[in-house]
Amino acid sequence: MKGLVVKNTGSWYTVRTDDGQLIESKIKGNFRLKGIRSTNPVAVGDHVELVPNQEGTAFITSIDDRRNYIIRKSQNLSKQSHIIAANVDQAFLVVTVNRPQTSTTFIDRFLASAEAYRVPVMLVFNKTDLLDADERRYQEMMIALYENVGYQCFAISAETGEGVEALRPLLDGKITLLSGNSGVGKSTLINRLVPGVCLRTAEISDAHNTGQHTTTFSEMISLDDQKPSYLIDTPGIKGFGTFDMEPEELTSYFKEIFRFSKECRFSNCTHTHEPGCAVLQALENHYIAQSRYQSYLSMLNDKEEGKYREAY
Repeated sequence: MKGLVVKNTGSWYTVRTDDGQLIESKIKGNFRLKGIRSTNPVAVGDHVELVPNQEGTAFITSIDDRRNYIIRKSQNLSKQSHIIAANVDQAFLVVTVNRPQTSTTFIDRFLASAEAYRVPVMLVFNKTDLLDADERRYQEMMIALYENVGYQCFAISAETGEGVEALRPLLDGKITLLSGNSGVGKSTLINRLVPGVCLRTAEISDAHNTGQHTTTFSEMISLDDQKPSYLIDTPGIKGFGTFDMEPEELTSYFKEIFRFSKECRFSNCTHTHEPGCAVLQALENHYIAQSRYQSYLSMLNDKEEGKYREAY
């Protein structure tokens, strides 16, 4: 029996079978012994093989090959990864310039990881209704920066509905991952996009300007009974440690750095100190944003430090 994993609550997985049943499933005992270095060997979005049992549940015995996934380093186990979702058509990264503030380093790490696995990403700047004049100008600068790099950006308020309608056509017939820091308003946005789903939301902590986890598991939410359109809701993440990225590959995950790197004098240029480096020249001439370059350097250092830093 085959099916699609639509929910993961830890040790249990809800699988929608090809004939429409929802079956609570567990991983078969020896599954974890196959060298999968992940805290969650099965992820939402996986297509799996099931063997039902007499209790009305089932064992997951195999996973089909994934066409892509979004992956990050596990916070607690640096040698392992955590797969956020698999087999997605696109991702919406929900960010906020305040309440809480999403760092450019976090954004850039997510974008680079998505580039590595060929997942198109759009940036959704939420909570525009809460911004003062200075914060609104800063948001406009952020949007200009990322649109210039090549990413589509949207300014919305999930609370009031402002700008949300522009997102709806992009979801049609697609599997869309929704990700971002805790507290940026993913649950509120889903409630706005999918009336009746009623996800729980929480207030931002005034003391630390940080969000609280209201989603504790990943789940695929159907948007249309007639078409295979899904939103994948995921728990908020504080940091984004990169996993299994080789330094020589990293340039190609930053679109603008990759464009200029073709003009470097040396083919193995790291863009840190070499003479004739077109990337450093572009940085000096402000064709590459300093924040993006700093994110690139921080990811280069991941391999050397061998550790995950939550601040990212």
